[in-house]
Parts: sequence; C-alpha cells; structure tokens
Amino acid sequence: MKALHPTQAKLLEILKNNITDPLTMEELADRLNVGSKSVIFHHIKQLEKKGFLKRNPANPRDYMILKDPERNVVYLKMYGMAKCGPAGTILDGTPTRVVPVDPSMVYFPVGKGFMVEAKGDSMEHLISPKDWLIVETNHLPKNKDVVVCVNNGEVLVKRFNNDGKNVILLSENPAYAPIVADPSTFHVEGIVRSIIKRSV
Repeated sequence: MKALHPTQAKLLEILKNNITDPLTMEELADRLNVGSKSVIFHHIKQLEKKGFLKRNPANPRDYMILKDPERNVVYLKMYGMAKCGPAGTILDGTPTRVVPVDPSMVYFPVGKGFMVEAKGDSMEHLISPKDWLIVETNHLPKNKDVVVCVNNGEVLVKRFNNDGKNVILLSENPAYAPIVADPSTFHVEGIVRSIIKRSV
C-alpha cells in the first residue's frame, strides 16, 4: 500500500467522518485550510490511485472508502428495495445508510459491492425480513444464484433460473409461486454473496 501524504491522510479522515453527509470541494478546502479546490481535487485523485477511495463519476460527492487501516473495515452503501421504474436501477437512488463491514465478508472487488435490507418472507428460511445482504454488482448470474433484480419496476431478491426460453425467479418459501420474468423490463442488479442475519 502506498504511503499517504499528510494532507491526504487528513482528507481521508474528513471523508470518512462525513461519508453520510458528504462535503463540497469548497467545504473540504476550508477544513484543510487550502486555498484552492484544485489542490483538494489532486489529493482526491491520489487517494483513488492508492486504493483508498472510489468515487461515482456522475456525482463526486458519492464515494466509498475502500480501506481503513486503523479499523480494518470497508464501507458499503445500502440501498432501499423500493420500486424504481421499468428501466430503473436501485443504484441510481440515494443510499439509505453507509455500513462498515469486515473485509472478510467481501471476497470480490469492494468497489462492486453494495447492500440491501431484505423485506418480505418469500426467501425464508435462507433470508429473513430485515437481513442485510452483501451484493456484488454482476449482471450475468448463473442458474441457482440468489440475485437482487428488477422486474416490472419491482425490486426482488430471488433465485435465478434460465431454462433457455425464460428467466424464472424462484422463491425459497414454497408458499410463493415462481415468477416468469418480463424480458422487456427484467435486469439483474447483482448477486448476493453474504447474508448478515439480524433475527434469530
């Protein structure tokens, strides 16, 4: 891991402490007593190159801290499972929170990670309501993968099955019938990689 310039170390700490309410470039410059936003931008780019930071290119205030040597955690954004429109993606929405997670639970590039909170009982006993799911952004699941997907604007957690003609979305709970995905609206947001149980 490349060493951090003292200003970058201070900047990273400020970014971590304000991750739920990101500061503007002007505010960051003020906190660091730097007169130019370009200096802040330079140090942010260095943090990205050194692997500490990942920013959303479309929204500079939307970022993820990738490494935290002091606390040994990674930070994942959690998104709500609300309807998002026929062609929508939940990742276009505003995260409901940012969750510190043990790196051992994220065994894929952390920049591809996000979380959702499960709702409903269609995936019991594998997944219960309010469980937290760690998801890898991946649009090409294999059969039997548990996926977070969108079908007709509804965000679902289901077991994926492609029989060659149709994509069938399966529930673990036998009380729920299989769903034939609508090819015009269906897409996979990601594959569930870890489940954090929040009830017993």
